[in-house]
Amino acid sequence: MRSLPVLAGFFCAIAALGACDQSTQEALIGEPALMQTHEQAPPGAAPGTCWGKDVTPAVIETVTEKILLQPAQVLDDGTVISDPVYKTETRQAIVKERRELWFETPCEDQLTPDFVASLQRALQARGIYRGAITGEMDARTRRAIRHYQAPQGLDSGILSLAAARKLGLVAVGRPDTE
Repeated sequence: MRSLPVLAGFFCAIAALGACDQSTQEALIGEPALMQTHEQAPPGAAPGTCWGKDVTPAVIETVTEKILLQPAQVLDDGTVISDPVYKTETRQAIVKERRELWFETPCEDQLTPDFVASLQRALQARGIYRGAITGEMDARTRRAIRHYQAPQGLDSGILSLAAARKLGLVAVGRPDTE
């Protein structure tokens, strides 16, 4: 069985004679492009840093309400002369707002096959990754990254710098001592 990224590349090659844009890749493998560069970074990002973005769409539901147009007419003795009149109104309501979360990531030049193999071993040691150590950022590796980061509030298959540090893959900066 072929991996999803290989199939995505295959379908892109067929569909566009070798050209595959990011949205096609997302549709085929369910993940955004691996890297967001500084050109696509949040305002105020330091030069030379790399960023990922997790966008959670808004949750919208259809709400149906009965609105009282005319109350019931009731005599003093409790006799109902006419029933109340209602109209039914249906509208869309936002249950949960759209959320856009930027997070710093290791830059593309850091994601070498050796780094990815170390990432796979670190996730495997935690019982999250069960595949072969290939050094490739494939769909299985990205699912494991998502599974690892989700409890920290980041539902993304893009490795965050914070998760890489927590896994011991990227050095943690020390505070300046002067």
